[in-house]
Amino acid sequence: MTMKFGCHGSTWELDYDKECDYLDKIMDTVKVAGFKGIDVQVALLGKYKNEPERLKEELAKREIELAALTVPFTWLREQESDEEKGHANYYINYLKHFPGSVMNVPARVGPNRDSLLRRQTEIISCVNDLGKRAYENGVTASFHPASPKTSYFRIKEDYDVLFEKLDTKYIGYTPDAGHIMAGGMDPIEIIKNNLSIIKHIHIKDCSNTFEWRKMGTGDIDFLAIMETLYNNHYSGWIMVEEETEEASQDPDNVILEVSKYINSHLLPITRGVKSSFQ
Repeated sequence: MTMKFGCHGSTWELDYDKECDYLDKIMDTVKVAGFKGIDVQVALLGKYKNEPERLKEELAKREIELAALTVPFTWLREQESDEEKGHANYYINYLKHFPGSVMNVPARVGPNRDSLLRRQTEIISCVNDLGKRAYENGVTASFHPASPKTSYFRIKEDYDVLFEKLDTKYIGYTPDAGHIMAGGMDPIEIIKNNLSIIKHIHIKDCSNTFEWRKMGTGDIDFLAIMETLYNNHYSGWIMVEEETEEASQDPDNVILEVSKYINSHLLPITRGVKSSFQ
């Protein structure tokens, strides 16, 4: 597999827990925009939640793929609760219907960052256990840090803990360029230093003042990121997200516009063409 671009469902609905049933509409927009796949939070599965084969048929009709399912967890102890373990196992088995698809795993944002190291240790312990079960079932799982102010993994010191404790024999890492920038770090540096464990990638744009921007209008150097990935033979999905106010009002049109930036600026780099926009 070479690098392929897809869309994440968060452009249409940021709330990981809001149950929605318009995945058909999302898939139609993704197809029209020319993207090759989707990564959706499981709350967006709607009528497909218990029918993976039906989802597989609908994806095939549109000639797009399920790149990943995003499955969020809270993890309040060093071991998964029975409910969390059952939830994870359900989607591990769901993904067996989609060989090569990733189980993208974020931790839900907490109320604060109190007892930070303890909470980080608890979360990573559960992540590692989930990752091992996924691995044993032929599914790739990958941990996705985020940048809200009460996230447990948002700044460099948090990432240092993450990379020290993550059991990368079983669990990968999903960098999100926007969240890395919003956490005060350099996306290029983080990606370059962790290429060996990256299993999935999210990209959205952010300014130096930590405000979300439409792809290509912020301060993230996506051209350099793409060249880093290409030069180091990254093979996998790159999922586009938008968290701007415009995207919340008209996500379909924003994705159609962003696809033009991807096609003109980033896609050529995946084919070995040196960017002319630097």
